[in-house]
Amino acid sequence: QVQLVESGGGLVQAGGSLRLSCAASGRTFRRYAMGWFRQAPGKEREFVAAISWSGGSTYYAGSEKGRFTISRDSAKNTVSLQMNSLKPEDTAVYYCAGDLKSGSYDGPGYAYWGQGTQVTVSS
Repeated sequence: QVQLVESGGGLVQAGGSLRLSCAASGRTFRRYAMGWFRQAPGKEREFVAAISWSGGSTYYAGSEKGRFTISRDSAKNTVSLQMNSLKPEDTAVYYCAGDLKSGSYDGPGYAYWGQGTQVTVSS
């Protein structure tokens, strides 16, 4: 069983930065594609970014490209999301997802999900 635990959320002013981390248990982490999703109040969960198992390929939602950077450290079993130039519309609970079983990187087909970390961006 794999557990994903997010950290790094908080309150930040618009234009600021946050770095989210997702710590994964389990020795097979390095085989998994990993993703970040977010869900704002009253909205559906949406894709933010994903990274292939090797780290060689990354994928971003259109609005985050250039502001957010996903990376992974397989030696530490972590995947991170560096978020810069934050906007109030980035306010959401951010979820880490791992082990893509079906569909595309931006879909819901991941086997494991974390509990989420709150990101609040004030104007």
